[in-house]
Amino acid sequence: MSAFRILCVVGARPNFMKMAPIMAAFAQLKPQVEALLVHTGQHYDVAMNQQYFDALGIPSPDINLEVGSGSHAQQTAEVMKRFEPAMDEVQPAAVLVVGDVNSTIACALVAAKKGVPVIHVEAGLRSFDRAMPEEINRLLTDQLSDLLFTTEESGAENLAKEGIGGERVHFVGNVMIDTLRANLARAVPAARIAADAGRPDFKAGKGEYAVLTLHRPSNVDDKAVLQGLLETVANISASTPVLFPVHPRTRATIEKFGLSHLLDRPEVLLLPPMGYLEMLGLMKDARVVLTDSGGIQEETTALGTPCITLRNNTERPITVDEGTNTIAGNDPAHIMAAYKAQLAGAGKAGRIPHFWDGRAAERIAAIVLDWLKARS
Repeated sequence: MSAFRILCVVGARPNFMKMAPIMAAFAQLKPQVEALLVHTGQHYDVAMNQQYFDALGIPSPDINLEVGSGSHAQQTAEVMKRFEPAMDEVQPAAVLVVGDVNSTIACALVAAKKGVPVIHVEAGLRSFDRAMPEEINRLLTDQLSDLLFTTEESGAENLAKEGIGGERVHFVGNVMIDTLRANLARAVPAARIAADAGRPDFKAGKGEYAVLTLHRPSNVDDKAVLQGLLETVANISASTPVLFPVHPRTRATIEKFGLSHLLDRPEVLLLPPMGYLEMLGLMKDARVVLTDSGGIQEETTALGTPCITLRNNTERPITVDEGTNTIAGNDPAHIMAAYKAQLAGAGKAGRIPHFWDGRAAERIAAIVLDWLKARS
């Protein structure tokens, strides 16, 4: 019998961390499975992408669609236009997508319309906020999918409420945690990152500093909201120095709104976007992480690092119910209250959720192979 060909799609950097262990798990099933990697080019910084691929040991993409930037509609449409010929050439047994970016829904939609089964890793997550483009991508991708893998048990409950049968859903754990566990020993210490940034004097030992990441439009596109957040960060830095890897989009809005002066202080160290091992090192030893990222909520829970989420909701409730995450929104008073609780030792200790054991990808690969055999 010939190998089952699976097209595995990545588009943005959060996808890379999820796909690395999946590709490795499928590689163990050769020659029964042939996994081909498609990079849509949604995140199109070539040097940054290569840094992630090298750090995570991801094989070079078999197909690169080189889509680039654009509005949500433009990017989604361009991925669809370029993915269809790739599918026609490969004739896969299935298309596997991860996460909730535009590439995820675009490739799932093309596959479903062509009658090719869709496998969705990280299914069932819901913020219940349809103003988030990612929420739309999650909802639609799950409806199109034939096989759905969840990271937490609430995922199956969400899918059941949306009419998705339990026979299609498998709780396997979190592939991002597979990647984290595999790379933790290689994490770059925060002190080295600070020194490389020209600040060897910066307090960056274990438990000495905070980390900030900020990129969501709801936080960075409104001057008043962004100003309030940056003023809060400046206040926090007076007692806990802050390392801030600045997203290019965030940097542009800070400059556009004339807010750079708020961070012009020795206790705030602005950094360029970080590679995976650098970001892992920053999170691992931080006293607290402040973020509006979804993945970082999960990673900090796995690391046992307190996290304050600068959003009003989360699609990863297990990080709040069992992990180290506190939802604070973007209100300065709520953020400072959460920070002061952490400073006083009243922050969350959390615990590691079930199946966040570094073996989620192995479970996925085994289930996919059995499923493909049953269909053939």
